[in-house]
Amino acid sequence: MITVTNVSLQFSDRKLFDDVNIKFIPGNCYGLIGANGAGKSTFLKILAGEIQPSTGNVSMGPDERLTTLSQNHYGFEDYTVLETVIMGHKRLYEIMKEKDAVYMKADFTDADGILAAELEGEFAELDGWEAEPQAAVMLQGLGISEDMHDKKMSELTEGLKVKVLLAQALFGKPDVLLLDEPTNGLDKQSIEWLEEFLIDFPNTVIVVSHDRHFLNKVCTHMADVDFSKIKLYVGNYDFWLESSQLASKLQGNVNAKKEEQIKELQAFIARFSANASKSKQATSRKKMLEKITLDDIQPSSRRYPFVGFTPDRDIGNDLLRVENISKTIDGKKILDNITFTLNKDDKVAFTSKNDIAITVLFKILMGEMEPDTGSFKWGVTTSQSYLPKDTTDEFLNESLTVVDWLRQFASAEENDNTFLRSFLGRMLFSGEDVLKEVSVLSGGEKVRCMLSKMMLSKSNVLVMDDPTNHLDLESITALNDGLIAFKGSILFGSHDHQFIQTIANRIIEISPNGVVDRAETTYDDFLDNKSVKEQIAALYATV
Repeated sequence: MITVTNVSLQFSDRKLFDDVNIKFIPGNCYGLIGANGAGKSTFLKILAGEIQPSTGNVSMGPDERLTTLSQNHYGFEDYTVLETVIMGHKRLYEIMKEKDAVYMKADFTDADGILAAELEGEFAELDGWEAEPQAAVMLQGLGISEDMHDKKMSELTEGLKVKVLLAQALFGKPDVLLLDEPTNGLDKQSIEWLEEFLIDFPNTVIVVSHDRHFLNKVCTHMADVDFSKIKLYVGNYDFWLESSQLASKLQGNVNAKKEEQIKELQAFIARFSANASKSKQATSRKKMLEKITLDDIQPSSRRYPFVGFTPDRDIGNDLLRVENISKTIDGKKILDNITFTLNKDDKVAFTSKNDIAITVLFKILMGEMEPDTGSFKWGVTTSQSYLPKDTTDEFLNESLTVVDWLRQFASAEENDNTFLRSFLGRMLFSGEDVLKEVSVLSGGEKVRCMLSKMMLSKSNVLVMDDPTNHLDLESITALNDGLIAFKGSILFGSHDHQFIQTIANRIIEISPNGVVDRAETTYDDFLDNKSVKEQIAALYATV
């Protein structure tokens, strides 16, 4: 258990936390949520002891151990993979090193023998003999094969380092586990493994994530950071979101009797619980939900941008034909003989074990890169709007204000300050925000600018490379809803499971050896389909 008592954090210009009192208890997984800048990652650092609060304290039980997910991907370059994982249990690793040093002594004394016996006793108490096998099993679960366990961290790719550092945080069953964006950089299989690990984890977990599917799968509670306070709510992210919307509705309906409101809440909980999985954790969460009263749900102060795309014309019969496209970069084959035909109304999620493959394909389709071989042709009735993964080139004129940047893409009828300010206001650029120079915008603000540009384009085809990157949960939700409602076609790449599941009606896996193309399917069905799994495995077998 970890207890936060009267914690405040004051910076020179603002108070981030004010008199926070909260207990995180074992057996629960808490999703720490809040708007960008609310202080989620800072709060994790306070819990970890990396930042001292202005007032108050954080306490744990005697001999309890806390671990965090290291954000320093280059902090263990000289250590082996297996060693790096075991270092997650600091005391166990210290004992292992002390034992090695004692046994290596040329002049082994009686005192050394006594010390060695003490170390062996503590080593056994900490389950040291099982450390390497447990670390190895964890690494294999995350897709790091046994032949890599003795390699130095410096030999690993960035993606593999992320997995090793995650295993380090999870290793040795810590009493309190703090995870800041743990799914970043993970493939689908690793995320699924992590979800199952956390569902079965018996101790306390506190996690910050922008992955709604992940929060829904693993969390028993939401810890909402709002107005310098943190309040706990039972349930996962979707339950928090929908119950806060229900609370706003009930609060607005002043004429409704309390009995009617209670009935509406009970019906909502029953409906929500009926859709829950049958896992042990979901069953436990369902029991907690059934105890919720009207006082337990609160309207949220969150602000959501308005994201709505309206095409100025329908797409005819032809959307896109891609034939035999190949591309090699720096001697490495990225695309090979990629062929597919898209139809009107297709909303296609492109997936791959290599994100670069999707980025390169989209750049070719948008005319920013030439293929080595092959060709593509857009339908004559199509118009495309593109959100690249890297938006740097879109903001080269850094002295432009937000409103003047957007003005470049407005039609003659839209090119006045009143319209543009109103439009940007709906995208949460209010008041003086529209006069900020684009050079000082955050990654999320730049994506919201790009979405504004795309909405003004009125295109009937949207091409989006990882569009939820940099966005907060509110903007992701708004974009998700906007793309579900969009009447045109979409080509997009994403790591957001819920985003793909709710938008895509077709999935295309891209590999250096071709594609697996599945139309009229959902993402979950695509992932669960045995034939698809075999086809994808065959694609990557020779990579």
